[in-house]
Amino acid sequence: MRKSFIVLSLVLMSLSLANSNASASGYQTVENSSPQDVVDHMAAKGVRGAANLVTGWGELPKQIYLTGVRDGWLRGTVIGPLKGIGMTVVRTVSGAGELITFFIPFPGFYDPWFEPRFVWQNE
Repeated sequence: MRKSFIVLSLVLMSLSLANSNASASGYQTVENSSPQDVVDHMAAKGVRGAANLVTGWGELPKQIYLTGVRDGWLRGTVIGPLKGIGMTVVRTVSGAGELITFFIPFPGFYDPWFEPRFVWQNE
């Protein structure tokens, strides 16, 4: 189980890096991209959606920690869980939305619905 989690994490990180490098080269559309680029970005959106659907719960401890570091641990224990619950809902729902609509080039050219793309990335 642990090996499969590590492999999945490495695959997701490599897709994330590949997608960010492709978007830095200029604005792409379906019309001016190769079929391989379209399929690659479509797959990245689907994988990102699946990852966010499965790992959305990770926002709860992340927000508790980040709020504690930024605003102090008293606020981290009181406000952090509320922020975490809210972000868990947002990330999980957006993950489901991206997974369901992975074949639609919206927003932009299969861009993420919000940043950071994954729960383990910095804000």
